[in-house]
Amino acid sequence: MKKFFKVLSIFGLLAASVIFAFVIYGIKSIPDSIHLVSDEKLKFNEIYSYRISSGDVSVSVNSENAAKGTLLSEYTVDISALKVIPVKSADVIVSERKYVIPSGDVFGIRMFTKGVVVVGSDDVYTEEGISNPSKTAGLNAGDIILTVNGNNVNSTLEIEKAVQENGGNELKLSVKRGKKVLNLKLTPALSKNDNCYKAGIWVRDSMAGVGTITFIDSASKVFGGLGHAVCDVDTGIVMPLADGDAVKTKITGCYKGSCGSTGELCGVFQDTNIGTLSLNTACGVYGFLNNIVSTNEAVPIATKQEVKTGSAKIISTVDEKGPQYYDVRIVRICNNDSSSSKNMIIEITDSSLIEKTGGIIQGMSGSPIIHDGMLVGAVTHVFVNDPIRGYAVFADNMLKVSEALNAERLLEKASGKVPERDLPFRYFNNGMILRKK
Repeated sequence: MKKFFKVLSIFGLLAASVIFAFVIYGIKSIPDSIHLVSDEKLKFNEIYSYRISSGDVSVSVNSENAAKGTLLSEYTVDISALKVIPVKSADVIVSERKYVIPSGDVFGIRMFTKGVVVVGSDDVYTEEGISNPSKTAGLNAGDIILTVNGNNVNSTLEIEKAVQENGGNELKLSVKRGKKVLNLKLTPALSKNDNCYKAGIWVRDSMAGVGTITFIDSASKVFGGLGHAVCDVDTGIVMPLADGDAVKTKITGCYKGSCGSTGELCGVFQDTNIGTLSLNTACGVYGFLNNIVSTNEAVPIATKQEVKTGSAKIISTVDEKGPQYYDVRIVRICNNDSSSSKNMIIEITDSSLIEKTGGIIQGMSGSPIIHDGMLVGAVTHVFVNDPIRGYAVFADNMLKVSEALNAERLLEKASGKVPERDLPFRYFNNGMILRKK
């Protein structure tokens, strides 16, 4: 009898472990918010089932969601494993199928920061010895200086001017560190070498680079590109965007990628702005184009649930020929996180592209991925030790950001409060070469 109960307890433990595994897997794999289109059915792995717990299946269209596309229904479902074990609840939003123009064109990114980014500190040699005002004040690399003595600062020149005009007196700084805003005090030191006051900090107020436009909304001229955030090269923080431009760019060649070495496209900025930048997010950069710059036909955007593994195409510009289709394979779906730029793993299978670039290289980020006639995602990252493989973001994630941007713009226009640029336009050198061979 004891053996019977022992065997029974083992089987019970195994059953409990399996059930626990189903629950944990469901919690992690099933998103909290599920976006469906009108012709798509809600379905899960056969292990899971659901029932509608609340919501309206015929939500009316208002001015706010009209900017995002017609909302057909919105409800909440309770999801269970094996029909009896509660797993989680999820919100379901059903809207009309969205169509966009896949691009694959390269564009130059000219970005100016909101505040200035601290990238390092520096010693100041004074008559009394070595001083480091920034360290004494508690400034760290990655901090964003928002104001000096209550005045907004958005450029290195404004920082320098404030330091010199203060005459060595204490400066009151408002500094963003992560999600916190700190109030710090910095006292500049008088340099004995050039007889001027210095704060002992290295700061950055702009950046430039090359990326790829993923898609364009022909109606609103909103575009999404890059698929991941533009980050500061020294600190890794997401650059706080205040003002920026999308610039016409000519590809002049590339450095091939190899195991352990990331390649990159080489390009020249041309003296033509093709649009403005409005957002820098984890899922890419977004803005408004002056004109539609692609001749491709519009395609539907796949929801997350529609993305499958298998053969696909990317559209990339890697030479003077412009956007071309290349063969890839979607290897694995990684996660459903709406804020992630690493939703799936892709592999370059096109021999001609591998011959030209070695695989995925810098500048190809944002290249649209087409599968079963739908835009399913965009290239975002390369595996440094395996350059034919890399990550991609769901197009659905990028779509949500672009729709929110367009909705905000429509509401601003309706209220008559469309803001001007936060900053006066600041020029880079015309014809700036991103990298010389």
